[in-house]
Order: sequence, then C-alpha cells, then structure tokens
Amino acid sequence: MTLWDEIHEQPETLQRIIDRNRDVVADIAARINEVSPSSVLIAARGTSDNAARYALYVWGARNALNVALAAPSLFSVYHQPPQLDGALVVGISQSGESPDLVAVLEEANDQGRPTLAITNHPDSPMAQAADFEIELHTGQEQAIAATKTYTAQLAAIALLSSALNDNIGSLSGLAADVGIVLAESDRIAGAAAMFADTEAAAVLGRGFNHSTAFEWALKLQELTYVLAHPYSTADFVHGPLALVSRGFPILAVAPTGKPHATVHELLDRLKTELGSRLAVISNDDATLGLADAPIRIPAGPEWLSPIGAVVAAQLFSYHLASAKGLDPDAPRTIEKITRTT
Repeated sequence: MTLWDEIHEQPETLQRIIDRNRDVVADIAARINEVSPSSVLIAARGTSDNAARYALYVWGARNALNVALAAPSLFSVYHQPPQLDGALVVGISQSGESPDLVAVLEEANDQGRPTLAITNHPDSPMAQAADFEIELHTGQEQAIAATKTYTAQLAAIALLSSALNDNIGSLSGLAADVGIVLAESDRIAGAAAMFADTEAAAVLGRGFNHSTAFEWALKLQELTYVLAHPYSTADFVHGPLALVSRGFPILAVAPTGKPHATVHELLDRLKTELGSRLAVISNDDATLGLADAPIRIPAGPEWLSPIGAVVAAQLFSYHLASAKGLDPDAPRTIEKITRTT
C-alpha cells in the first residue's frame, strides 16, 4: 500500500475510530472524571508529539485541564522523573514500542497515577503498561510518513474531549469534511508545484493549528527535504520575522476562529509589505485571497479544523515531493518505526 492510498483511506479510518470507540471512550472518560486529575502529562515523539500539541489545546480549552508535554529523557536517560501528583499520564504512539515513552507510563504506574495509551497496537509495550487504551483501528500503516495514524490520533483526542463533556455526537461530519479536502487534490497539486524550487520555508499556525504547523513542517522534511521550520504566528514576530525577504516561502494554516484576525494581519504584512510567497490553508475568502497558492478547507468548528487542515498539508507535501522529482514512498534515511531510549 502506498502513501497515496493511505492518505485517501482517512475518511473511512476516521469514521471507524469514532464508531468503534464510542463506548470505550465513554467508559474511559467516566473513569477519568472519577479520578478528577488536576493535570495531564503526555509522552510522545515525532508525529505523535504533534498530536500531543493538539491535545494540549483541545483538553485545555474544552475540558479545563492543565496539559503539558513530558520530557521522556528525564525518565529513561537521567532517571530523574518528576513527581506526578494529581496527573493523568498519557502515551501517544503509532507503534507503542519506543522504550523512553513506555518508561514514562511505567514510572506513572509506580507513582500510582492513572495511565492511558493511544496507539494502533493493543499488544504493544505501551498499551500493556497503561490502565486504559484507545486503539486507533487504522489497520497497518506501511508508508514511512504517518498520515492516517496521525489523523486517527487527533480523532481519538477529540473523541475523549467530547466524552469528557458528554457530547460524542459533536464529531459527526468529520469524515465527510476530510473527503471534501481529498477531492481538492488536483488543485493542491497545482499549489505545490508553485513551490517546487523551495529549499527552506517557515510554517505558521496558532492555537489548535499550532499542531498542524508542526506536522506540516515534519511532512515537508520527511518527503521533500525542505528545511521547514514551524512557528506559532505569535512567536514568529518575536525574531524569526527577520528571516523574511522578498520571495521567501511562508506556508500557513489559517482557518477561522479566535486567533484568525491576528493570523490574517500577519499574513497580510508578509505578503504586501515583505513580499513573501504564501501558501495558505484556510476556509476564509479574504485570507485565501492573500495567497499565491490558496488551499481551501471546509468551514467548521475551529477545534476540529486541524484534521481537515492536516490532510490538505499531507497532499501538499506529497505533491511537492513529486514536483521535486522525489519518491514520497521512499524517503531517504528514515524508517517506519523509531525506538528511542
């Protein structure tokens, strides 16, 4: 199975994870609410780390949880783990095999804290170490660059958030919206071709889509070898703005929502004052009008927009690799499973 196939499996995969996990996640949410954690600590690496960034905003904004990302090396290398009093400890991993992530959950168990694994492999060491598990149900992901497992992780995070708020029905229509994005593949290919000469770029997002900026940058690094660096738009103006000269490539995720006005203002400055080249993923006509390469996604709740937005970013990265004459199914150097200690 190719990367192209797996990108296009995502509507079916998303619907499957929602349908198969409704009762499981409702039970997990009830048990978490009984424990009433004061914070959440998430252990993840790579693509899964970007899913954790999504959880930071979703569980923070929608569930009033104090969410932080773990430093796994404190557990596995330095052997100086922090005290986890009051925390729910979550591991997110496609394979569930990375020893340093498993070490975080095992330490949480030793400290008597509840643990949750979000993984595609229920028999993995991470799943076995956890009190609770949300299985991604994506089937085998063969392509080296993760696509369907990433959106499944986002869906699992969103599903748990909704269950904690007793409103799982809020995810209806998610798979259909991703199908709409996939239908725009030819247009996205044209947008990507405009950036075929890109060797370095900044990738911008804010709020819920801070995670999308990081994941888009990672896909560009993996598939196109572009030196893509992700930034919050708020951080970008604190120094990195000096990178921008006329024609410098800026890739931005800018759907409507609470940060949108400030993101639009920055993109307007980047285009009209500094002369950057813009590829923009958005559902807003005015913001898309600023872009050299506009990429439209369906309108919807801001907190769910990272799922459709990242599928557009996956397609852009896939088509950019092809425009550069690269094989997106054979990125150099990297392997499917990375085990860090």
